[in-house]
Amino acid sequence: MSSTRYLRKPEWLKVKLPTSKCFSQTRKLLADLNLNTVCQGARCPNIFECFSKKTATFLILGKFCTRNCAFCNIEHNKPEPVDLEEPVRVVEAVKRLQLEYVVITSVTRDDLPDGGASQFKKVIELLKQNLNVRVEVLIPDFKGSYEALKIVLDAKPNVLNHNVETVPSLYRKIRPQADFEQSLLLLKRTKDYNSQIKTKSGLMLGLGETKTEVIEVLEKLVEVRCDMVTLGQYLQPSRNHYPVKRYVHPDEFFEFKERGEQMGLKVFSGPFVRSSYHAADWV
Repeated sequence: MSSTRYLRKPEWLKVKLPTSKCFSQTRKLLADLNLNTVCQGARCPNIFECFSKKTATFLILGKFCTRNCAFCNIEHNKPEPVDLEEPVRVVEAVKRLQLEYVVITSVTRDDLPDGGASQFKKVIELLKQNLNVRVEVLIPDFKGSYEALKIVLDAKPNVLNHNVETVPSLYRKIRPQADFEQSLLLLKRTKDYNSQIKTKSGLMLGLGETKTEVIEVLEKLVEVRCDMVTLGQYLQPSRNHYPVKRYVHPDEFFEFKERGEQMGLKVFSGPFVRSSYHAADWV
């Protein structure tokens, strides 16, 4: 998808790259253990900061996604076989990095009967059995399967994160293989099944949504008892991805934070905020 209009990034979106040997050490460790991260796969703008602090968001179930969302840089291709040893290597990476809070996400695996839920369960259980850590999982929608969701929930992650990504009116353009109401239902079912598990969701801004639509989504998240919400600026990964419609000013992000918190949500909002950015700091 090419854009006829390419917006110049404003000053507040220019990243100063840190100089730290920890960045290369983290990258080498992950490579040595043959582990993927969403930091690399999705070209996250915070990768230099996070890797330099010896932290990362682990991407399980391969590096190829069965979906092809317009905003995402994860490669759409024929998925790889499930690696049964992957959970063991994730535990080893967490041990070496000395993490106390771990975020696990995955590519979407519509080809698997349970959408990959069993692999999430194995990772969570191994982490909790072997290390004293808290675990947050950022899961796909499992095509609405309640049985798949329960597989993950039975492993008792500390936080269940599932992003609605954008406002309903943009789903056909941005997230055509997903459904907004289905994503809300996933969050509701999580709270109904185990109210002790914190729920979290997130939106990208700058895709063409209105302020009113963002507020309406926050209200919908309150209705399903979502605890936490992240709001960040969408950044076009390449000229072939969906174009940025506008760059949202930091003051506007702060306004959304205030509105959300007035509703009872815990909101982390800012241009560089991503689903797992500083996740351990606000749970």
